[in-house]
Amino acid sequence: MRRNLCERLAVAASLCIVLTLYWSAHELPPVILPYSLPKRVGVTKTAPTVTVLIWWYPFGKKNKIQDCETLYSIKGCQLTTNREFYLFSQAVVIHHRDLGGNVSQLPTAQRPASQRWIWMNFESPTHISRLEELNGVFNWTMSYKRGSDIFIPYGYLYPRKKDGKVVLPNKSKLGAWVISNWNEDHARVKYYYRLSKYVDIDVYGKYGLALKNNSIVLTVSPYKFYLAFENSQHVDYITEKLWRNAFMSSAVPVVLGPSRANYELYIPADSFIHVNDFTTPKKLAKYLKFLDKNRSSYRKYFNWKRRYNVHLTKFWEEQYCKVCEAVKNAGGQYKTISNLASWFQ
Repeated sequence: MRRNLCERLAVAASLCIVLTLYWSAHELPPVILPYSLPKRVGVTKTAPTVTVLIWWYPFGKKNKIQDCETLYSIKGCQLTTNREFYLFSQAVVIHHRDLGGNVSQLPTAQRPASQRWIWMNFESPTHISRLEELNGVFNWTMSYKRGSDIFIPYGYLYPRKKDGKVVLPNKSKLGAWVISNWNEDHARVKYYYRLSKYVDIDVYGKYGLALKNNSIVLTVSPYKFYLAFENSQHVDYITEKLWRNAFMSSAVPVVLGPSRANYELYIPADSFIHVNDFTTPKKLAKYLKFLDKNRSSYRKYFNWKRRYNVHLTKFWEEQYCKVCEAVKNAGGQYKTISNLASWFQ
């Protein structure tokens, strides 16, 4: 009996690698990476060219489309925004925020029999609407959500070739938060108000201090803690606020997002502090002050650095190239997403 498309994608090592790691204080739980690491993915030189049509530049921002072979050693991929290639494309990538659920903006020419339409979205359900109108339209999903046909989180940890030392930048400040969308109704803003009564948090961005050299990493690196607060709380919605703003700045992330258990599917339990670990913001503040004065306890939050590096997803070339790779690996299996709205919500 033929395996369905998801099973075929699951066995494609370049799309979904299962790391069988056993839990310990310094190990990740079993985790599925979305695909193999950059520069380690390839196909044979005789592989046919796959054309991927990008229906819109995401958010209307035009940028030069890089070559998949140069970036990730994925051969036989042609990425294009030229809609004249529609009838000759094996996949069409459609960004939901530009579509907005308006089906009249979809391709009107008859869809070639083997062509896949890919629903691409990296926003949370809170900021997505009109999905019901898209039921039965798309063939594959591509998002940060586990269970997507093409699963691409905002980042992930991957094993180092050998264990290394933990080297941290000089930490002279306590807590930082970078925010560009200040909304009094957001849970993160409400929690910040309560927490800031008991501990000093420097706020950067549109409504706060200016970033150093316009760099979040340079700005946050002198801080011991970073508020990795998501703008909405949904399963698997763990963005660059954790991967770049906190981890790449070597600051301990204090997270407000999905559950602790959900975070632990991606990162070690002792690498972050969840606001739900404390019954009140006052108790969280007390713990942060304790770690500030206890160097050895604080440094334990960076034990993961001995064994793992951070991969930060590159928008948007990584997505496009993974579509091409998925098409190559999928073979002739074909399907339609009949319940996009209920699946994503």
